[in-house]
Amino acid sequence: MESITSTEWREEDLKSSTMGSSTFNGSTISMDITRNYSLLNHASKRLFDIVLATFAIVVLIPVFLVIAVCIILEDGGDVFYFREIIGLRGRRFFMLKFRTMLPNADTYLEQHPELKLEYEKNMKLQYDPRITRLGRFLRKTYLDELPQLFNVLLGQMSFVGPRAIHQSELAFYGEYAEKRHTVKPGITGLWQISPDRFRCYEERIPLDMQYIDKRSFFLDLAILLKTLKVLIISKGI
Repeated sequence: MESITSTEWREEDLKSSTMGSSTFNGSTISMDITRNYSLLNHASKRLFDIVLATFAIVVLIPVFLVIAVCIILEDGGDVFYFREIIGLRGRRFFMLKFRTMLPNADTYLEQHPELKLEYEKNMKLQYDPRITRLGRFLRKTYLDELPQLFNVLLGQMSFVGPRAIHQSELAFYGEYAEKRHTVKPGITGLWQISPDRFRCYEERIPLDMQYIDKRSFFLDLAILLKTLKVLIISKGI
């Protein structure tokens, strides 16, 4: 009987999670968690997050300082952007990011109704005029996400999980909102490595549900490796 190596299993597991997501809709996604996540799995995932986040923060301190100085020199605005996020069990917290937009980014949409309408549809603008010149570089290289390492260290987020969302986005999940609350949001996940990540918002929901049902250490590792590949290709997350 042939044995399957852990590397093959990880790739197979990842493909089964990312392929065929278009076949899911509101009537076929399970509202219940189909795979129980043991206490040992929870503990090992948390330990992995702590060790990796601590190591990354220590190593990247010089990068943090350089980025902070560059943001201040560009327009004199705040270094960080704080966004309220829904976390585990519906708890709210502020997710950290390096600021990549104009200081008046929140009021900008109110002044441009057509952009506000596009944003409300997909919760993202494909071509966002609010992004600064430095901000485009930070987003292109994903350096704006680095402060989320502190959210991981505090236990508010995990390296891998469903995409972090604001309270206003929870309505898109409908009857699956409670299931979404059973896990921590992640810095990366199935949506971030999906080739269709720029399509309509509703297509992100099946990926979040699939991750919750299929999550494992090997799937997390596969997603992290896939994320590195996306970062190298640098097409934008």
